[in-house]
Amino acid sequence: MADWTIAGLAREGGVGVETIRYYQRRGLLDTPERPQGPGRAGRIRRYGEEDARRLRFIRAAQQAGFTLEQIGALLVLDATDDRARVRELARDRIAALDAQIAPLQKARASLDHLAWKCGSGVAGPCPILTSFDH
Repeated sequence: MADWTIAGLAREGGVGVETIRYYQRRGLLDTPERPQGPGRAGRIRRYGEEDARRLRFIRAAQQAGFTLEQIGALLVLDATDDRARVRELARDRIAALDAQIAPLQKARASLDHLAWKCGSGVAGPCPILTSFDH
């Protein structure tokens, strides 16, 4: 069984200590109690494999584009069998990604066309540069 300090958990999850603390403040990660014991060394919070699993979950959900609020909802749903709600959140995220992708595809098509015109050998100013003047 793993037994990490906050710095060890941060290394395990590929994040900084402040990120762990931020997730704790947001309620995404638990803050373990300080154990009672002599001296400072006996009072260091310890994190285990479940904390690392939860951190990996958060990071993977972020990479999929979910917001921290949505990730909080997913973490709650992780403890249930409400697949319909998870699917709904995923479909909402897909729709948001599609809304971001559409203008990027339009910009790409426009720039591709301008690049083709620029290389077509027609004399005069480069169509890419002149399009930025408008």
